[in-house]
Amino acid sequence: MAAAAWLIAAALLALPLPAGAQAPGNGEARSRMVELIERLTELTSDTTGVDKLSERVVAAFRKVPRDAFVPPRLGAYAYADTPLPLGHGQNLAQPFIAALMTHLLDVKPGEKVFETGTDTGYHAAILSEMGVEVHSVEIVEPLLTVARRLLAELGYRGVRLRAADGYSGWPEHAPYDAILVKESSTEVPPPLWRQLKPGGRMVIPLGPPDGPQYLTVVRKEPDGTMRQKRYFPVRFAPFQGGERT
Repeated sequence: MAAAAWLIAAALLALPLPAGAQAPGNGEARSRMVELIERLTELTSDTTGVDKLSERVVAAFRKVPRDAFVPPRLGAYAYADTPLPLGHGQNLAQPFIAALMTHLLDVKPGEKVFETGTDTGYHAAILSEMGVEVHSVEIVEPLLTVARRLLAELGYRGVRLRAADGYSGWPEHAPYDAILVKESSTEVPPPLWRQLKPGGRMVIPLGPPDGPQYLTVVRKEPDGTMRQKRYFPVRFAPFQGGERT
């Protein structure tokens, strides 16, 4: 399916769910969201290269309450397959894209993962639910404050948070088995590459701010060489600090 076609399919499948099914905290709403994500995964497999999400990813998305991580006024839309504004110019990612990125990251229980762009903590909660140790940074401190509160209230103790620019990573806790980058970059950021463990992998949108960008899996071979696999076109905002070397 062409990129334009799968975007149209996503828009059609993301029509609002019945109001009752979107009620905050509604387990049925989460299940319907996951069913929608799975349908989209099947429909777009020719473009994305992913025809089925891992069972562990599906289970995590079924369990983590997305409605807890969105502003209360948007609670009715928490389980629609759409990005949602968080304020401060930031958005909570579309569940379908978040699920694909999580699938491609291929984390295993007990691994150490670095995440850029905590936002309000939803994706960190997903990763923690999958049994990994999460180190996540957010440059917008009001959002980080919300993330700290929500993750503590929901019992996600395996997440460490820090106010910082994700481009530079978090070297004190490196090396990482996996790195999830939620901002675009024209190249693999050298600090993150240095902090990735040999044999580790990074999921990152690579490309210029004005496009084209592709979601890419970058692997560090045991000998330290880089291997990249491009998956599908995306559009992410760049690191807020701008271009760096």
